[in-house]
Amino acid sequence: MFLEKPRPRSRRTGIETEEERAWVGFYRRVGRDPAIATEVMAQLESDPEMKRTHLALYLCCKESLRRHKARQARHQRIGQFVRWLCHGVLVQPWRSLQAGLRHGRDIAVECLPEVAKEPAVAQVHRLAGEAEFATAHAAFEQQATSPAADTAAASAETQGSSGTKASRAA
Repeated sequence: MFLEKPRPRSRRTGIETEEERAWVGFYRRVGRDPAIATEVMAQLESDPEMKRTHLALYLCCKESLRRHKARQARHQRIGQFVRWLCHGVLVQPWRSLQAGLRHGRDIAVECLPEVAKEPAVAQVHRLAGEAEFATAHAAFEQQATSPAADTAAASAETQGSSGTKASRAA
């Protein structure tokens, strides 16, 4: 019937088929997951025969790890920029405002207008000019000086009497 001889099919066992699917799955997943890429690369490095057989997978793992490292470095740069920006926008103005208020407080106090004179001082000056107050003030001054004179005389008497007592005792 057919002149051509049919090609012999290689019969694979179910285990070989599953093994093939697993390796294909690794090819897909190592590009997305650096943890799997690290594990597969470590396994391939431990067995030179497997590394030679699956050289493309080994190279995919290396590429995946290199991209992951570059991505991490990029994320660090972005994070550092965001921290710097937030510090410049939020923290630094707040600190400058605090320092300005701290130093400006004294300046603000000095810039305040002079305090109006005490109304009681004006009243005292006005009353001092009145005759009735002047006589009352003079009487008060006289009273203040007379008890002082009485106290001085009393102290002189006590000193004199103690001196006479001492001479009598001798």
